[in-house]
Amino acid sequence: MQDFLDQFFNLAIMRQALPDLAGGFLRTLLLSAVVTLVGVSVGLALSVVRAMRVPALSFFVRAYADVIRALPPLVIIILCFFGLPYLGVRLSGFTVSSLVLGLILGAFAEEIFWSGIKSIPKGQMEAARSTGLGFMGAMSYVILPQAIRMTVPPLTSRIIATMKNTALAATVATPDLLGMALTVQGKLANTTPLLMAAVAYLLMIYPLVMLSRRLERRRGWA
Repeated sequence: MQDFLDQFFNLAIMRQALPDLAGGFLRTLLLSAVVTLVGVSVGLALSVVRAMRVPALSFFVRAYADVIRALPPLVIIILCFFGLPYLGVRLSGFTVSSLVLGLILGAFAEEIFWSGIKSIPKGQMEAARSTGLGFMGAMSYVILPQAIRMTVPPLTSRIIATMKNTALAATVATPDLLGMALTVQGKLANTTPLLMAAVAYLLMIYPLVMLSRRLERRRGWA
């Protein structure tokens, strides 16, 4: 038992690892915020484009969402990080991770928003257009406010899943929470930093899990 405690709950190791893990925690929070902003913005924009009912644009949006959702996030991150320099584009691991995970979240968010838009009766769009509103006006003032309210619970769940995927940034030399934990673990030859990282992820994500659960109950989904 003492060996187990020394390996996973070593207080001396915790004190040494805390500064590095705190920095990684803050970078992970920033990465999660950027990914969420990019993903929700892309998803909302694509769902509006799809709602225009232009065949070519709708095909592009569906193809983008289907392909991106089918590929493993780690594969896309590695391909972009190591492949873009051959095209003359050099981006940091943080930037690549932010963009890739944001675009992946955008693909899922587009489907979520699109489901919300489809659930709104067509008559509401027709009624809004009859008042003189254009397509974007009707979407902005009538359709999207209702659709977004209905999509908040599933969208929150998807954001939570994406936040956990930010750990993949460690594979492209991004000093996020997991990356720092692995570095400190190797330096100190002790797995306590990994346990600290797990607790930090729990503190970061658990409030969103509870928020998602509350929203689902409010909607009567759970």
